[in-house]
Amino acid sequence: MTPQLLTILALLAMFVIATVLPINIGALAFVGAFLVGVLALGMDTDAILGGFPADLFLTLVGVTYLFAIAKNNGTIDLLVRGATRLVGGRVVAIPWIMFGITALLTGVGALSPAAVAIVAPIALGFAVKYRINPLLMGMMVIHGAQGGGFSPVSVYGATVNGIVADSGLAVAPLTLFLGNLVFNLCIAVVLFVSLGGNRLIGARAHEFEAAESAPVPAGAAAVGGSGAGTAGGPVAVAAGGSAGAPGAEDGTAGGPDRSPVRFDQLATIAGIVVLGVLALGFGLDVGFVALSVTVVLALISPKAQKNALSQISWPTVLLITGMLTFVGVMESAGTIDYVGNAAAGLGAPLLVALVLCYIGAIVSAFASSTAILGATIPLAIPFLLMGDVSATGVIVALAVSSTIVDVSPFSTNGALVLANASGVDPDRFYRQILVYSAIVVLVGPLIAWGVLVVPGLL
Repeated sequence: MTPQLLTILALLAMFVIATVLPINIGALAFVGAFLVGVLALGMDTDAILGGFPADLFLTLVGVTYLFAIAKNNGTIDLLVRGATRLVGGRVVAIPWIMFGITALLTGVGALSPAAVAIVAPIALGFAVKYRINPLLMGMMVIHGAQGGGFSPVSVYGATVNGIVADSGLAVAPLTLFLGNLVFNLCIAVVLFVSLGGNRLIGARAHEFEAAESAPVPAGAAAVGGSGAGTAGGPVAVAAGGSAGAPGAEDGTAGGPDRSPVRFDQLATIAGIVVLGVLALGFGLDVGFVALSVTVVLALISPKAQKNALSQISWPTVLLITGMLTFVGVMESAGTIDYVGNAAAGLGAPLLVALVLCYIGAIVSAFASSTAILGATIPLAIPFLLMGDVSATGVIVALAVSSTIVDVSPFSTNGALVLANASGVDPDRFYRQILVYSAIVVLVGPLIAWGVLVVPGLL
């Protein structure tokens, strides 16, 4: 058995075991990386650990630690109230605001994980407070980040445009950007409708806040969804109604919203802004900056960081780092190159394009999207130069297929959403993201191929 086939079978075995038994797949992946690396590939421990995603580890820990403190000292609630005022308390607009913010950040050059790391915790705070489906909110953030990710000044855009320019293919950067943006926007629309976003139409923020602050008499009827994980509209409101509660005019309820802003909350907001400026504006590592801001906040208000470390999703950290360490072993075994070369040897350009789209999607669900783009697009160039298929359609399809799967819980973006979710059962939410990402991996490349590549032959 070849090392490439062995790593593929080991990966499949991990998924089967983790599905049948309550074992963290990250732990299985670390063991698999060790056994396959040492016994089959002759790698030493240092080489195996070379695939450990230290930067992602720092990002997950630093960002979730920071926002745990922000949650403890009430800053998240403060930001939630401020943002709802901007939309006049219209809950239905909140997921789209999150989509637009992350698209704007990546569109002006921010790395997708950096944008998601900053926006996702706040967005998921909205989901809990206003009973928006957390899967809807988290995926809107990721698809927003991916939607803006292929602008000419972004990392993804620069990578693809550079490869295309060197190959001599004529693919307009603006076409790549807009094609990817529209595709992710269409996914967002489908998500919004299928996950209950339409139930939010007409819901106002003050209805939720009034229900939190007022006791509900026995027998009071609920309206819309119930529970933090539902997508429904207004929550139960006490008999007699509170739609006219103080503050309804600006989308907020009275009482708690009028409490003064404390110094530690102002410091937390300033810290989040600093994180955004240093990570997005100056390209500094998100994890290191987040940890630095967190330590400063802990020194300012030691009580706020009480139990904050326990709120870090350590099982998620184990899962992600273990899987990516195993992917590093797969790369050392030549598995990714092996599969890519096998696809390129099929001969039929249309079939090759479809296979490459699926390779990009499947591998990118576990590994770096940037790295996959750099691997799959060069494989496509030889048959694109033959002129049998549209080069623009194939390039955009490959770009879309390799990045929409970042919703996977094994990718940085998916991991950030999973780690920052609150008010949900972590295992259930993990399964929801896993099912959604599986659907995206299975259907997304086929749709991208059918919409962007096939019409070029008609």
